[in-house]
Amino acid sequence: MIRLSGSAPAPLGRRALNRATLARQLLLRRDERSAWQAIEHLAGLQAQAPNPPYIALWTRLQDFRFETLTRHMREREVVRCAAMRSTLHLLSAVDLLAFRPLLQPVHVRGVQAAYGRKLAGVDLASLARAGCDLLDEQTLTGAELGRRLAERWSDSDPQALAQAVRCHATLIHVPPAGTWDSHRPATLATAERWLGSQAIEAATPETLIRRYLAAFGPASAKDISVWSGLTGFASVVKRMPDLITFSDEDGVVLFDLPDAPRPGPDEPAPVRLLPEYDNLLLAHADRRRVIADAYRARVYTNNGIIRACVLIDGFVAGIWKLIATDDVAQVRIELFEGARKQDRLDLEAEAMSLLMAAAPSAQTHAVVFGTWSS
Repeated sequence: MIRLSGSAPAPLGRRALNRATLARQLLLRRDERSAWQAIEHLAGLQAQAPNPPYIALWTRLQDFRFETLTRHMREREVVRCAAMRSTLHLLSAVDLLAFRPLLQPVHVRGVQAAYGRKLAGVDLASLARAGCDLLDEQTLTGAELGRRLAERWSDSDPQALAQAVRCHATLIHVPPAGTWDSHRPATLATAERWLGSQAIEAATPETLIRRYLAAFGPASAKDISVWSGLTGFASVVKRMPDLITFSDEDGVVLFDLPDAPRPGPDEPAPVRLLPEYDNLLLAHADRRRVIADAYRARVYTNNGIIRACVLIDGFVAGIWKLIATDDVAQVRIELFEGARKQDRLDLEAEAMSLLMAAAPSAQTHAVVFGTWSS
C-alpha cells in the first residue's frame, strides 16, 4: 500500500471522503440521469440477485421506474454478466465489451482456484470453443451446458465444465434472468450471439482507473484492486500525471480526478436505503468511509451476503429488508443505535415510497422498525 512520506497534501478526513464518494454515487441527491446513463456512470451495478439493481437505481435517480431497467435489458442495452471480481454485474453493453478483455485474468484465476483440480487435463481453450458453439445454437442454463459438455469430457465434473466456459468466454444472462423478481435458473448466450459483432475498443488500465474514480473516488491503488479484482494499479497510477493526490487519516495515498466533486464534510446527506450487495459497500479496501468497523459483522455475513443497509448522515446506521406477498408489502428496518425522530420519519417516508414502486399492487403497505436479524 502506498503511504505518504515527507511533504504531503493535507489529508481528507473520513467525513470528507464519505461526502465525496456519496456525491459520485448519486446518493447526496437523486439524479436526473436515465437508468442507462446511471449504470454507465457507476461503472456497473452488482447483480448477484435480480432485485438489488432496481433498488440501487431507485434510491439514486429521480422518477425511476422499474420497467425502464427491464426494457433496457430486453433491448440489449444493458446486460447481466460476470465482470468485476468475476461476480455478476449489470453493465451497459458497450462497457461490458470494453471491460471484459481487461478483466479476463480475474475470471481465469477464479475458475482455477475453485475448479482447477476438477479441470485437470482439460484443454480449456477447446472447452470454451465447444461451450460457445453449443450456446450459439441455443440458449442453455448452466446445468444444461455442463451436461452437454460432459458428453465429450465424461471424466470431468459438469459444473466445473460450465464454470470454465463462463470464465473463459463472455456469457450473457438472457432476460427474464436478472429482471425484477425473476428467480428461475438463468439461460446463457454468448456475447457475440446476444450483442452481435461490435467494434468496441478494449479498456486500458488507465481507462478503468478513471471510470472507477469517477464513481468511487478518491481512492487508493488497493481500492481499485478490491473493486476490480485486478492487481498492479500502484505502478499505473504513478504514470498518470493528471491525477491529483490526497491522503487519508492513516497517510495512505488517495488518487482522484481533478474535476471530480468533493463536497465539504458538512454537506447534508439524506437518509437512503441501499440494496443488498450495493457496490458502495464493496468497492474499497478501507470501508470506514461508509461503515464503522463495529457494524461490519452485522452487514457482511459469514455466508457472503451483504445485507441491505440504511444510511443516516451518509454512514451505515442499520439494515432493512423488503417482504412482499400478493396482499402485503412491508419494509422492516433495524437500526443499530437510536436515531433522531426526524431521521426515523424520513426513513419511514423513504421506505413507503420504495414500497409503492416495488409492490404497487399490494393491498397493504407498512414500514416497521424493530429487531429481526440474528
